[in-house]
Amino acid sequence: MKIKTTNLKVMTLLGAISCSHLAMAEQIFQHQGQPPQLIELYTSEGCSSCPPADKYLATFLKHPQLWKAVVPLAFHVDYWDYLGWADPFAQQQFKERQYNYRRHNHISSVYTPGWIINGKEWRGFFSRQDLPANATSKHGALYAQLQGNQLNVRYQGTGENLSLTAHIAVLGFDLSSQIPAGENKGKTLNHAFVVLHKQEKKQDTCEWHFALPERATGQRYALAIWVSDKNQTPIQLAADWLKET
Repeated sequence: MKIKTTNLKVMTLLGAISCSHLAMAEQIFQHQGQPPQLIELYTSEGCSSCPPADKYLATFLKHPQLWKAVVPLAFHVDYWDYLGWADPFAQQQFKERQYNYRRHNHISSVYTPGWIINGKEWRGFFSRQDLPANATSKHGALYAQLQGNQLNVRYQGTGENLSLTAHIAVLGFDLSSQIPAGENKGKTLNHAFVVLHKQEKKQDTCEWHFALPERATGQRYALAIWVSDKNQTPIQLAADWLKET
């Protein structure tokens, strides 16, 4: 059985291979009312059109309302690996997530760089447009408590369908790759907001329990938590930097 470089690098970042890991402090994540914008970028180190999109996503590190008004995520997909370079951050489930958006008619086709804002396709990046305004909406309260590696999530709705899916994503920062082959041969690519680990659970109750992976020391991480309806449309979000003790 061949083990892809993808899994090895991501697992190392999360401390699954390294014995060194950080102790996670107790931390609260919460948000209610107007949800932040969930900004999803589908990208690949094997795609020559993606580096400008990656750079744009990284500019949100300086957004004055990061995590409160915007929650950026970079999903690296693996369907360009055949071009000569296997993206070490790509996971098959991210490709499947993008295809699910297509099946629900939220996007016109599957491509990179592909932008999805609050569950809807956004092509304004290619014509240098600003992000669409966040539509005014009020939803319930999302609350999560992280104790050690255990994350308990609770959502209190305001009349929405309670058959929801909870999602969590561990994000990595200050990541880079030197590309020896493929369309980006010879380039050094830098990344932020990289989804290193994602889980989701669907159930009729509004409480979910997750176990987070251990993570390597000396790295910067954030955690994004959101609930979505049956069409993958986000209902409420909460995110923040993960504390290190």
